[in-house]
Amino acid sequence: MELRGKQKRFLRSQAHHLDPIVQIGKNGLTDTVYDQVDDILERRELIKITLLQNTDEDIQDVAWRMEEELGCSAVQIIGRIIVLYRPSSKDKYQKISPLVKKM
Repeated sequence: MELRGKQKRFLRSQAHHLDPIVQIGKNGLTDTVYDQVDDILERRELIKITLLQNTDEDIQDVAWRMEEELGCSAVQIIGRIIVLYRPSSKDKYQKISPLVKKM
């Protein structure tokens, strides 16, 4: 899913006030992390993930692998924080995606 610049700017502004929900630590990207992120993205559409100091993962690599595995978009990477977006497939959870589609 490719987002236009205007859409990314909007999503970054929406994510500004969010706290990181998922933390990736020394175990790196496990199946549990993928399942957790997938479930949270389905319910929230926009989330922040943080990489802890004790992880050996590269932030760019994590963002790319999340995009490949989960079909989401990395909206922003700042330091050790990634902002991910994916429209929810359930209507009751779609709060941000209708606004993004209008842009």
